[in-house]
Amino acid sequence: MSLIEIFRVLYDDVLKHRPDEPLWPDRDRCILSKGHGCLAIYVLLASHGYFPTQELRTFCRFPSFLGGHPERGKVPGVEASTGALGHGLSIGVGTALALRIQKRDSRVFVIMGDGEINEGSVWEAAMSAAKHDLSNLTAVIDYNKIQSYGRTSEVLELEPLLDKWRAFGFEARECDGHDVGALRDLLSNPLSESKPGLILAHTVKGKGIPFAENDPTWHHKSRLSPEQIETLYAALSEEG
Repeated sequence: MSLIEIFRVLYDDVLKHRPDEPLWPDRDRCILSKGHGCLAIYVLLASHGYFPTQELRTFCRFPSFLGGHPERGKVPGVEASTGALGHGLSIGVGTALALRIQKRDSRVFVIMGDGEINEGSVWEAAMSAAKHDLSNLTAVIDYNKIQSYGRTSEVLELEPLLDKWRAFGFEARECDGHDVGALRDLLSNPLSESKPGLILAHTVKGKGIPFAENDPTWHHKSRLSPEQIETLYAALSEEG
């Protein structure tokens, strides 16, 4: 739920993409590095016509193509198979370099989780992105401050996070990750003509579901009672 507005702005307002031609060479690339958040991107892909919306009801059921992590080649519009955390930015760096070599003006967006950036490969990729002046690359951190088993401040403190990315050579900004206007302003154009960009999007885990917000126990909850499901629908109706 913390990812919804980020993807909404990207697919509705920013990305060059063609649902009827998912592999269009001049498209922008959007890589969801925190692959377990795939339902958010599935919803946007379906709403734009990459596949029928009714397929969303088959999520994680045999023989659905919509698994618990996104898979390139199975889900139209998915750019990379992710979920082994820490790989998305490396894929994004390679993609951005390839697009430059091909002299395309396409952009690359990588959406990462805050717990994910505990991985050392993220920072190796960051150094490489800065070395190559990849201004066509924008990373977005879904900074909901909770990872799989606790708060990021308790598991492994990340602050001062914005300063770290600036020290690694990124043009780094922050915003409310649920503010559509603020996201649109930051994502619409590269943040720098010579540096890779980083947007630290402050979000709420479980946004829109009051009893699940900021509760780490909902990170991978898969067994829900009929009463819980009914309460979830009621909360969404109130939000709408």
